[in-house]
Formats: sequence, structure tokens, C-alpha cells
Amino acid sequence: MLFKVISRPAHLASVKKVAVRSFASQSTAIPTPAPAEQKTINPKKYGGKYTVTLIPGDGVGQETAASLKDVFKAANVPVEFEQYDVSGLTSEDEDLFQESLASLRRNKVGIKGTLFTPTSRLGHKSFNVTMRKDLDIYASLSLCKNVPGVESRLKNVDIAIIRENTEGEYSGLEHQSVPGVVESLKIITRAKTERIARFAFDFAVKNNRKKVTAVHKANIMKLADGLFLRTCRDVAKEYEHHGITFNDMIVDNTAMQLVSRPQQFDVMVMPNLYGNIVSNVGAGLVGGPGLIPGCNIGREYAMFEPGCRHVGMDLLNKNAANPTALLLSSVMMLRHLNLDEYAARISNAVYETIETGTARTVDMGGKDTTREFTAAVMSKL
Repeated sequence: MLFKVISRPAHLASVKKVAVRSFASQSTAIPTPAPAEQKTINPKKYGGKYTVTLIPGDGVGQETAASLKDVFKAANVPVEFEQYDVSGLTSEDEDLFQESLASLRRNKVGIKGTLFTPTSRLGHKSFNVTMRKDLDIYASLSLCKNVPGVESRLKNVDIAIIRENTEGEYSGLEHQSVPGVVESLKIITRAKTERIARFAFDFAVKNNRKKVTAVHKANIMKLADGLFLRTCRDVAKEYEHHGITFNDMIVDNTAMQLVSRPQQFDVMVMPNLYGNIVSNVGAGLVGGPGLIPGCNIGREYAMFEPGCRHVGMDLLNKNAANPTALLLSSVMMLRHLNLDEYAARISNAVYETIETGTARTVDMGGKDTTREFTAAVMSKL
């Protein structure tokens, strides 16, 4: 397996680092938003190998990406990576970031860690959000499910969290009207709400899910979230013949219900900000962000990344990160590429490693390092 690595220029090297379901033998079927006749969605394949864009990300990204590459090499997966070491820790990586977008446009498929986003008003815009908006990768999917072998306070949790990626509070449209007064615009459109609702219901149909819950705050934001809720209700009527139950829930009540009785949820669909919060709550229910796989899907491009987007700056270079989320996200990617045999081998190896206690990182109650966990997974292949 070959790796093509593109790093930031040498003069930036000294920048200080701050700040069906894919579980075991089961597989997740991800809806394809593009029509069947649109051939441009096909990923690039040369000489029997797929070329995939890899962006390790900041924090624990390099360590978990190294784990991913080692496992793929051990499993002889027919995938070659074009690696771009983009960092959100400096705005000077803008050119490299644009190169990574060009790579994703060529390859159609990518896998990434989380890029750091500064909170300062002088900082650059989020590379993560920019990527999803520029390429219209509009559907985010996070899978929150209890992992055998990992202790959690609540059992029988199995939730698919779907969020709209390109609008809502993440539209990035804000300005200072007068000193001390800032206006931030939340954009909700019927067209984009309709397509994320259809994605959620299509996901439910393809994966034998029985219930879709729309999360909103329409009691207060009557126009914006009101439009989101009405559109979801309209789409739900088209899927009644599939036997899928639809309900809606106000976001603050959702937070309480998630931590008290999460078993009531199956598929959840919501605007951008709510999805970010709910996916983090979901990760806490089952053992932490290191266990949650995810992906982002558009009409033409697919980007796979951990479903709970934590940078993990506190674990940087400590060899303590849990690579499970990225490995299971890569399993989803392999199923997307129709490499089901390789996906099943890696998925089974990861879950067997955790369930048998062969190796567990600190967040799973063990003492093993990232490299030791990776070696254990490779031994199970």
C-alpha cells in the first residue's frame, strides 16, 4: 500500500501546538443522494486500488491516522492515501487546505480527523465547516451504540444521529451592527431541510430502523425551526407506507430524555447546532468520543470522520488516544467503496479486541497505549 504525504511548508514546522450497521458483522447502508445516472459520484480507482484523501487533523489526529494506516497495511486493503497534513492551528495552512479540497474533488472519498478551530475573532474560519459547505457535504451521520466490553451507565443504546451540515447557526453570517451589538443569522431553507429529512428516512428504510425523531425549537423560533419541523412532517407522510413512526421533540427536552431514557430514540434528524450537541451527549452515553464512528455525505463527495468531533489537544503526543472511532469510520468508508470483506475483517478485529479485553485504552477503562491497541487489532485480523 502506497502513501502520498503532503505536509505544510518547512517554515511552518515550528508552529507551536496549542490548543445494514457498522458494528461487528453488521453493516450500515448509507443512502446515496445523487441519482443513479450521475456517474461523477464514483470514487477514483487505479490498478485495482482506490485513492482516498487522508487529513489526519490536529490533536490526536496524527496518532490515530498512523493506527489507521497500520491496520490497512496489515489487512492488505486496496486503498492508497493522499495525505495532507493540514492544521487549523495556523491560518497559514490555507493553501494546503485548498490542495486537500482539490484532492477530495478528484478522489470523491476522504477520511479525516478533526481540525482545530480558534475561538478568537481574529482566527480563521473553521476548516471543518468550510469543507462541508464548499463541497456541499450536507448530511452528517453519527452512530451511537453500546460497545460490548465497555462499561456504560445505560444499556441498549443504538441511535443514528443525522444533522444538516451546511446551514443553521453554522451559516457563518454574523456582523456587528454597532459597538456592543452583534447579529448572527440562522439560515433554514425548505430545500435543504427536505433533503436532510429524506436522507434520514432513506437511512431508516435501508437499515430497518422503525422511528425518526425531528429535534427542533419551533416553540420559540417559530419561523426558522417552524419551517424545519413542518418540512420534516411533510416528508414523513411520504414514508408512512414503510411503517416508519415519526415524532418530534423540543431540543431541551431531548437533552433530558437522552440521559434518562435514550432507548426511545432510533434515528434522529436535526439542524446543525443541535446535532453537534446531541452527538456529544450520545458519545457520553456509550463511553466517550473515541468510540463513535461517523461520516458526512453529499451528492458527489463522502468524507468519513469520527462522529463526535473532538480534537483531543490534551492527549497530543501522549500515545493515549483511542483510535476506535477512526477505525470504525474507515469501516463505513470501506463499505461505501463496496470493500465489504475488508470492512468486516477490520470491524470484527476492533470489536473482538475490546470485548475480550485484549487491549483497552484509558478511556475504555484500560491501560494500553494507542500503539498497543493498534497492535492488538492487527493481531485479530
